Amino acid sequence: MTETIQDLFEHGLEDIYHAEHQLLDALEDLEEHTEREEIANAFAEHREETQTHIDRLEEVFDAFGEPPEKEECEGIEGLIEEYEEFLETDPSQEVLDYHNMAAAEKTEHYEIAAYGNLIPLAAQMDMPEAADLLEENLREEQDALEELKTLTEEFDMEAIPA
Repeated sequence: MTETIQDLFEHGLEDIYHAEHQLLDALEDLEEHTEREEIANAFAEHREETQTHIDRLEEVFDAFGEPPEKEECEGIEGLIEEYEEFLETDPSQEVLDYHNMAAAEKTEHYEIAAYGNLIPLAAQMDMPEAADLLEENLREEQDALEELKTLTEEFDMEAIPA
């Protein structure tokens, strides 16, 4: 039963911990299915960053006094399932490259919301170290989103038939 700020924090922490693990694999898939080098490189860089996010979350669990545990993140699972279904449509490479960026943007928004909700809970529980670690992850997710937006804006839409 979730009744306290501590319960809510633990639930959110376990959820994003699971999400980050799922995204570690998903980013590898995105990189493999992307032909444009600058986009594939962005996915590879963010994959490395995602491992750092997992490491920080483990530090937050430690500060919280709990072992790292995952709670299935149905939001991320749904986004991954949606992506896999899109792959089954056998899109052209240009369409797939664009779609990969859009799919990654969706996950970044999810992660930004998750971290944005956890930070005030950590602050309320007087866990400044945990809040700082979560804030670092949040900033990096925001930076990744901005990079994706830039790549999307620079994408040659002429490569996709109207």
